[in-house]
Amino acid sequence: MIVLQGAEKRFPGAEKAALEALDLTITPGGVTGLVGPDGAGKTTLLRLLAGLLAPSAGICRVAGLDPLRDARNLSSLLGYMPQRFGLYEDLSVSENLELYAALRNLTKEKKQKALARLLGFTNLAPFTGRLAGQLSGGMKQKLGLACTLLGAPKVLLLDEPGVGVDPVSRRELWRLAHELADEGLLIIWSTSYLDEAEQCRDVLLLSQGQLLYRGPPKDLSVGLAGRSFLVQAPDGHKRKFLRSALPLVSDGIIQGGLVRLVSRKNDAPGELARALGLSLEKLIPAPPRFEDAFIDLLGGGTTHGSALADILEAGTPNDGSPVIEARELTRKFGDFTATDQVSFTVRRGEIFGLLGPNGAGKSTTFKMMCGLLTPTSGQAMVLGLDFRKHPAKARERLGYMAQNFSLYGGLSVKQNLSFFSGVYGLAGKTQRARIGEMIETFGFSSLLGASAETLPLGFKQRLALACALMHRPDILFLDEPTSGVDPLTRREFWLHLSGLAEKGVTVMVTTHFMDEAEYCDRLGLVYRGRLIKAGSPDDLKASARTKASPDPSLEEAFIRLIEEYGEAEKEPPLA
Repeated sequence: MIVLQGAEKRFPGAEKAALEALDLTITPGGVTGLVGPDGAGKTTLLRLLAGLLAPSAGICRVAGLDPLRDARNLSSLLGYMPQRFGLYEDLSVSENLELYAALRNLTKEKKQKALARLLGFTNLAPFTGRLAGQLSGGMKQKLGLACTLLGAPKVLLLDEPGVGVDPVSRRELWRLAHELADEGLLIIWSTSYLDEAEQCRDVLLLSQGQLLYRGPPKDLSVGLAGRSFLVQAPDGHKRKFLRSALPLVSDGIIQGGLVRLVSRKNDAPGELARALGLSLEKLIPAPPRFEDAFIDLLGGGTTHGSALADILEAGTPNDGSPVIEARELTRKFGDFTATDQVSFTVRRGEIFGLLGPNGAGKSTTFKMMCGLLTPTSGQAMVLGLDFRKHPAKARERLGYMAQNFSLYGGLSVKQNLSFFSGVYGLAGKTQRARIGEMIETFGFSSLLGASAETLPLGFKQRLALACALMHRPDILFLDEPTSGVDPLTRREFWLHLSGLAEKGVTVMVTTHFMDEAEYCDRLGLVYRGRLIKAGSPDDLKASARTKASPDPSLEEAFIRLIEEYGEAEKEPPLA
């Protein structure tokens, strides 16, 4: 068991405690989920349990041991996988496992048995000679889990193991976790994916260091019965309708062709319908999700639109003209074809999402489209400009936000804004005005002197977006821009993107979050280097319907379409 009695953690100089007086008992036999917004205290709690931090007050016990005083005895019972697990990327899969087995002081016989079991358990046996740095995101996480499991721990602490991992690989990670829990391990799984939380036996919901809820996720969702609805935007403009609805509801998001709304606690459906200017039958009751309950418990989502979009002047009207074009796009690395004759078009003011499993070729395709990679053959076009022939002119018209945000960690917030605005050609009064606008829009005033590397993840994301938009680009390329951030921050981010699209900015984005892929006008699904399906989110879901699953989620459609394509091509499943 894990037992916490009045456990607190306060960091020097901080106004609030990172964790406040937690009283908990956690038992094995199921996965316990740890959820909450950025800064809630999730990682702090895991580090207390792992003996990496000392509690400021109270008691922590793991398997009856004090994580600090009994660290040596606890090390054989505890496995801890932090957010950035320490794989050695220039070592092979086998060499990483050998190294961690040595650190665990396993005998030769125990090591051989453990390695044989874990390689089979994680399906990594065919890849033992591959360098860790050449693995896909999902395979890296499985290797990290295998290294953590060496020595057969009884307690497993996993800090956001699903971040940056595609739905197929996350499903595989969860299969492994459930099998381990069935064997009697005590597992705590920290996550920012709320669909993952629904797979847990219990969830601990933290906010600002306080425990707001502890129990089965379904029990929290039940409390929202009768408050979740799907609505067809009256004029078909779902983004505009959502913006008008937000001040009237607890939460609202786009879900394919519809808008999902959660009413305020004491508002009857009729009152909400009247406030929205709709007849009652236009509110389609929807089963509440854990995410609905999570946001409601935290006080609801944002109640306003995008301050960022408000400072932009309206651009070229959304006339349906092509802005981004991939023409028979192909990229080879030696004998390996990463992208194979991919073609698609993105229209002005459209949000186009590029989806695919780790290692499927979507990142290679994305990098060619924004000029970071040169195609082996085919064309990558923006605004009629071929990157091969007019690279400088093409880059002037776009903004780019990388997965790791591409900020200079040693520079302050203000220095990053100044540097990137200068790179994009701004100077003098225009540069100062644009920097001032971004400071006000994103609330950077109190953080101007802080180095970018010390910012909370949500503020890093805002700063990266501000830097990418300083020169008012026509096109915005976003590579997994919300990886690791919490649902509240993701909502704010997508409201900005929706507002930008309404002003005529064309957005191309890669993502592993299927709930945010619902915000896209169209999606392209890449697998084995090919574009296997394209269409609206609802189109993809419709193409994956079966008698057994007549109304699949986008994640279910993602997995089914990939499996069907693999079977048709007689190719082995992804590892």
